[in-house]
This record gives sequence, C-alpha cells and structure tokens, in this order.
Amino acid sequence: MDTRPRTTTEAASGPNLGPEGTWTVGRLLTWTADFLKRRGFESPRLDAEVMLAHVLDWPRVQLYTHFPDEVADSPRGRFRELVRRRAEGSPVAYLVGRKEFYSLTFEVSPAVLIPRPDSEFVVAEFLQATEGAESIRAVDVGTGSGCLAIASAARRPGARFVAIEISPEALEVARRNAERLGVIDRIDFREGNLLSPVADEGPFDAVVSNPPYIPTSEIPRLEPGVRDFEPHLALDGGPDGLDIVRRLIDQSIPLLKPGGHLILEIGTAQEAPVRAIISDRTEFRLAPTVRDLAQHPRVIHATRN
Repeated sequence: MDTRPRTTTEAASGPNLGPEGTWTVGRLLTWTADFLKRRGFESPRLDAEVMLAHVLDWPRVQLYTHFPDEVADSPRGRFRELVRRRAEGSPVAYLVGRKEFYSLTFEVSPAVLIPRPDSEFVVAEFLQATEGAESIRAVDVGTGSGCLAIASAARRPGARFVAIEISPEALEVARRNAERLGVIDRIDFREGNLLSPVADEGPFDAVVSNPPYIPTSEIPRLEPGVRDFEPHLALDGGPDGLDIVRRLIDQSIPLLKPGGHLILEIGTAQEAPVRAIISDRTEFRLAPTVRDLAQHPRVIHATRN
C-alpha cells in the first residue's frame, strides 16, 4: 500500500484553530485520523492517539477521559509537526522514539529495526524451551534495539545473554534499553558480525535471532515506511533472503551444547527452505514450526543433537 501523501500542505497548515471552535483532544484525534485515513495509512486512529499522547506526555488511555479538553498552542504545534512527518511516511515509532514489545517499552531510533509483534514468538519459544532451567547462557545475534535478549532476560531471571550487533549506533540504543529495563547486569553487548564475537566461548544453551531475511530484490517493493526509513542492514538477506540464515546456522553448530536451542525468526515464505537447510545438518533435530496469530510460519526451532 502506497502511504505517500498526495500533498503535505494540509498537514503543515492544520490542525490549527478553525471556525468551529477550539481544538480539543477529541477534535484533534478525529481530524488527524481522517487525514491519515484519506492517505491510505492502515491504523490512522492509533497513529493519531500515539502521537498526541506523546506530545502531551500522557499515557494513551488518558486521552479517552479528556476528549473535551483544549490542547494548548505549544503541544498542538509539536503535534502538527509529527502529523506532517507521518504524512511523509515516517513510522510512528521513530517519531515518538519508542515501541511496545512483550509488554515492555523500548527506545527506538532509525538505527534499529522497529520491534514487531511477530518477533514476540521468538521470545515465547525461548522461554518455553528453557523452562525449568536455573542457569542459561544464550546469544542474541543482530540484537538491534535489544528486544529479544531484554524481553527474554526480563522473564527468565536465570538467563545471561551475549547480545551481538554489527551497528555501533544500534548497540548504544540496546544498552540504554537494558539499563532502563533493569537487565544490564545480565546482558553483555558486543559489536561484531554474527557469532564471531563468541567464537571461542561456547558452549551455549541457546542462540536466538531475528536475522535479515528479506530478499534484496524485494526491498524496493516493501511498504514505504519500512523501505525508506528502517535500516536496510537489518532487512537485506541477500538474493534469496537466506544468506545470513545459512551462515548463522553453520556458525551455531560448534557453539551450542548438546540439547541447546537455535531459534530463528523467518519470513512467511521461508519455512520449507530454512527447514531444508537445517535438515541437511545432521547436528540438528527440528521441532515443529511456530506459527504466528495469522497462522503464518514465523519461528524455526532446532535442537543440537
């Protein structure tokens, strides 16, 4: 869906004080949701609520009890600027600098991929695979915002992670998230490519990752908010989308202990090829594919023999 606006003039000039009276919370939300809907955005009301709650420094639920309240000129001006940038395609998470993931709030910036609900299935699979274990050594490859390692560590007090990221800017975001969410003492953040920073430090109980898995040729056809704003380094998986996946599978073999877990997020069309890659490695035993809420293949889980 093309979410590019036909014009940003309306976003730049409104919402301002109009003939109908003052701009209240309710009126701002209605105007903005209608404006974004006409431009083809998929969740215009939610976008409007998140942005307005941000400029007012309120929890989003507080908006519902303050519909009649007038919004002052200063926050309305900041809101108008966010609406303009949203109309140009900028993702709401980048505009407000945060995103919810696994019931935790993560700082995000254009240096990191925006955490998505689909990736929560990686965390859920890790927690199920390690249930009952008192001490866990795990690696998160391509940590980005740190969402996988941090959410897993927050739910599994006995888990200690090495979180690896090739982008130093992304690592700084991840460190700040771990500090704010109280797990910095159990996550060792390292800059590097795939599993090279821990090549001599096995064995580990688990390797988890949301690797780049978009085929290079498909990137120009992605939704504009992803294509134009999110880091291609975290998206581009090579000609068939599986270049990084193959390398990660092979590098994990000598680092996982017997019974250790490899847990990978995949694209919806990649179940068969990824399972075939792992099946060719006799060191692994495949578990059933985890499907997301839409019943699309989402997570591949293999156990080290």
